[in-house]
Amino acid sequence: MSKSVLHTSLCDDLKIEYPVFLAGMGVKGNATPPKLVATVSEAGGMGILGCSWLDADEVRRRIRAVRNLTDKPFGVDLLLPASMDESSVPDRAEMRARIERDFPKQAAFGKSLSEKFGLKPVQSQLAAMSPEFIRRQVDVCLEEKIAVFAAGLGDPGWVVPLAKQANMKVMGLVGNVRNAERQKKAGVDYVIAQGYEAGGHTGTIANFPLIPMVVDAVAPTPVIAAGAIADGRTVAAGLALGAVGVWVGTAFLLAEESNIFPRHQEEIIKGAAEDFIITRAYTGKTARDYKNDVIKAWDESGLKTLPMPLQGVLMDDFIAAAEAANRAELINNPVGQIAGMLKQKRPAKEIMMSMVHGAEEVIERLSAMRK
Repeated sequence: MSKSVLHTSLCDDLKIEYPVFLAGMGVKGNATPPKLVATVSEAGGMGILGCSWLDADEVRRRIRAVRNLTDKPFGVDLLLPASMDESSVPDRAEMRARIERDFPKQAAFGKSLSEKFGLKPVQSQLAAMSPEFIRRQVDVCLEEKIAVFAAGLGDPGWVVPLAKQANMKVMGLVGNVRNAERQKKAGVDYVIAQGYEAGGHTGTIANFPLIPMVVDAVAPTPVIAAGAIADGRTVAAGLALGAVGVWVGTAFLLAEESNIFPRHQEEIIKGAAEDFIITRAYTGKTARDYKNDVIKAWDESGLKTLPMPLQGVLMDDFIAAAEAANRAELINNPVGQIAGMLKQKRPAKEIMMSMVHGAEEVIERLSAMRK
């Protein structure tokens, strides 16, 4: 079988057919369950498990669940603490106490949100994000010998030497040239350049300037394009800007295999591009979410959101209360601006192959223009 015109050096390096990644998304892995990850890998791309906030045992269980569905390469995406040298990170009870003590207005407003929306108070059971917690997650990835480790947030530099020993590739996601240069210095195998258009935590620079600047800054380290990639045209655009592959999130949120809330999928289908806005309301760090009444309430409160991770601790309790009440419309829905062109749920393989075939057609059409 002849190689696709999409075939890049990344395909040979990672032993995949097409240079298309399922972005490792979502708290507790709901956006990228094992079935979705395996389907993307089986279709010739590379699925990535989003495993933030999952304990080591659950990370291992999900890795093995993917292996039960495919023998193709796949990876894991984790959030990393700012420094693995920290001796300890306060648990949630300590951080709640700190919020009450140091930020009484925000603490009171957080509690008032539950009252405003008629929710019964619930305390989140998510684990505290500590260096020890993260190290156990990483150890599982090393022990299970996954193909790729991706850091969706933070600095993966300390993972690089461990990964090399395990023959595991490391990718770091960046939103500016400075961070890209730091990733290169740390020795990552690939830099993921994510533009402002992307969903979830994102920076301030759009894809068209960001990707070529990062490509130039980190050469010869290869770059993967992320943000606003959902069809053949946008896949081809990422490659035209100098990337060797693409990192796709929002498009796969509408996969039939995704486990996000049905209400959130409806918001993606019905939403216009301008409905997906930048906010600090849920985590304290800039993130693109579908606009909702909770974000509006924070904006109208006149209060500054707390720094990460305190804002997250404050809002995780609210999210837990909303989940218990089946009020998905009050929970953050991290989605990119490209959602404005997505109008239906489809099987993940269909989403994947429509991007591949669409990109092949674009590349062949552009090539034909030279004749």
